[in-house]
Amino acid sequence: MAYSALSQVPVAVSINTDSFLPRSQFKGSNVFFIDKLRTSGLSLDFKIANARSKGRSVICMSVQQASKSKVAISPLSLEDAKEPPLHLYKNKEPYTGTIVSVERLVGPKAPGETCHIVIDHGGNVPYWEGQSYGIIPPGENPKKPGNPHNVRLYSIASTRYGDSFDGKTASLCVRRAVYYDPETGKEDPSKNGVCSNFLCDSKPGDKVQITGPSGKIMLLPEDNPNGTHIMIGTGTGIAPFRGYLRRMFMENVPTFKFGGLAWLFLGVANSDSLLYDDEFSKYLVDYPDNFRYDIALSREQKNRNGGKMYVQDKIEEYSDEIFKLLDDGAHIYFCGLKGMMPGIQDTLKRVAEKRGESWEEKLSQLKKNKQWHVEVY
Repeated sequence: MAYSALSQVPVAVSINTDSFLPRSQFKGSNVFFIDKLRTSGLSLDFKIANARSKGRSVICMSVQQASKSKVAISPLSLEDAKEPPLHLYKNKEPYTGTIVSVERLVGPKAPGETCHIVIDHGGNVPYWEGQSYGIIPPGENPKKPGNPHNVRLYSIASTRYGDSFDGKTASLCVRRAVYYDPETGKEDPSKNGVCSNFLCDSKPGDKVQITGPSGKIMLLPEDNPNGTHIMIGTGTGIAPFRGYLRRMFMENVPTFKFGGLAWLFLGVANSDSLLYDDEFSKYLVDYPDNFRYDIALSREQKNRNGGKMYVQDKIEEYSDEIFKLLDDGAHIYFCGLKGMMPGIQDTLKRVAEKRGESWEEKLSQLKKNKQWHVEVY
């Protein structure tokens, strides 16, 4: 997920290969299609994912790391800090990281391109789940000749141990920002997003300027390992939630044994736009008592009124249950385009009124209890 440094809103993406998957490249990029699954252990979750995706089998290869047997992580010293690392590298003195991989996450029918990008920071820019990196794209700021581009913030899409589980990488989930002239309908490269295109076009070995990490509002509270966490994301807003879920269900973290409930709502345009779907579907199979996963496909599904299905419609479907969980202390997180919030707020207000409650009072109490976490851009 991405946002400008001025608004202090984030962006994120990367992955590993598995030798047992035959692959064919798609349009010369690092997108791979599964031709045949040779291991029975992963069959059920892929059936779920493929049924959802109507046969689409595009898969982020780091998904293959997901298994019921949790992964060993290192260095465990990353668990020692009592406070999150903040602003270790600033705009005038950024850290130079190295691109490890760039992989397309979405299928051919997705509107736009979203990539998973893994960056090697050598363990020098540690972060916690829910934080963001700043990226300074190469080149000169056209509005300030002689000066570098402004920093763009991206929500980190991996745990503090990264996709390699060694504490040396961070992953971002980045949608390429492309501008089309409203009159001609043609792409105007001069108005395309500078940073997102730089990241999506980068190659392994390329250098990237990093600032941060920054942000505390989306940090995952770990004081109660049996707590409930309701995550609502649209598009690349899935980034911090991928980090949470890998920490909960994929990594063997000695200091955090999650036994609560994680409930993910993800809103995207269509099945080909689903992000990390195979990874999340795997958790559904392995941890059915601890993970719930609901998707809203605006161009493929209808809500109860016959309109497009958005995340707020899914929230309304489960509103009684969600409100009860919030009353019992659940944390709720929102991440994605800022345009998602008015519809969600309207839905929550309408539901509260039906329950005879004041949404303004309830929201105030959620914020006071630090149960309400929002990062939009």
